[in-house]
Amino acid sequence: MRILLIEDEALVSRSIQQMFALERYDVTAADTGECGLTLARQNLYDLIVLDLQLPDMTGIDILRELRDGDVHTPVLVLSGTVNPDIKVCALKTGADDYLTKPFHRDELIARVRAVVRRARSATSSVIQIGKIVVDLDAKMVSANGVAIDLTTKEYEILELLSQRKGMTLSKEIILNQLYGGMDVPNGKIVDVFICKLRKKLGSEIDANAYIKTVWAQGYALSDPTEVERVAA
Repeated sequence: MRILLIEDEALVSRSIQQMFALERYDVTAADTGECGLTLARQNLYDLIVLDLQLPDMTGIDILRELRDGDVHTPVLVLSGTVNPDIKVCALKTGADDYLTKPFHRDELIARVRAVVRRARSATSSVIQIGKIVVDLDAKMVSANGVAIDLTTKEYEILELLSQRKGMTLSKEIILNQLYGGMDVPNGKIVDVFICKLRKKLGSEIDANAYIKTVWAQGYALSDPTEVERVAA
């Protein structure tokens, strides 16, 4: 499970990270709202654990910007306040659960699992973009109704692009998702993966119309028929 922790208190952040480490969760920590927002927009996480009181902005503001920006990653709010109005505001703004500090480790882990379980059950396991279908559970891809045999990395790139449909993802973002920040190769490897992916999809569809190269920025996946309708 990949978790983004947005918490500015160093001791609290380290304590939570240790709790998650015992569960073998992959945790990325941010100590400011702006840093947290950037990470949440650029990477795929199973859950965001968000403190409401941050040095540069409130957790409510972060929630609002995430949801307005179509980032629907489930959010578990942590707060030192028991004010019911604050709790209601957080939930109305887009939080999936709310946990008051101090909390017991077992309750935190139970809440994390419950939020992620609800989010996964509510999300379709199949993404369709035009003639491309990505089955997230089976990790299989078809184009124009024909199964496409992809390597693990090729599939992971297509899954990432499909989950961020229409968004331009830089090579750095793609590499971070593929390698988790460990032993990351040169960015040119992304070009190689994209080339092979286009070639395999190209046996059934016009892959270049789906996977666009955005000069000096990265790659984006979109449905060319939708783009044509908008242009018309």
